[in-house]
Amino acid sequence: MRFEFKSRSSPELKHTKYIWLKNEVNLKAEQKETLLRLKDSNLQTGRAYRLKLSFQDFWSTPHILADVYLREWIGWANRSQLNRLETLLQNLVQRSSVFLEGCTKF
Repeated sequence: MRFEFKSRSSPELKHTKYIWLKNEVNLKAEQKETLLRLKDSNLQTGRAYRLKLSFQDFWSTPHILADVYLREWIGWANRSQLNRLETLLQNLVQRSSVFLEGCTKF
């Protein structure tokens, strides 16, 4: 999925593309301040960022709970009303067993 950034409708997002893509520990102080100001906003970008962070937690979830965590995450992502996630969610739902099987091999 290609990352498209639309700052026309939300001017406060201008020049923040890489802030959203980087991990927080790799941000400079000024970028961290901007992220802290915007990440809890009601903007779609803020919701997508919170979903990204929660999905990163999936990788540290014990294997026995991975199925439950993935289904909870998919439900949250569905309720987020982010249209760009529809294809990803459909693929995850259809292939969740294969995805989970691959995760347990590591």
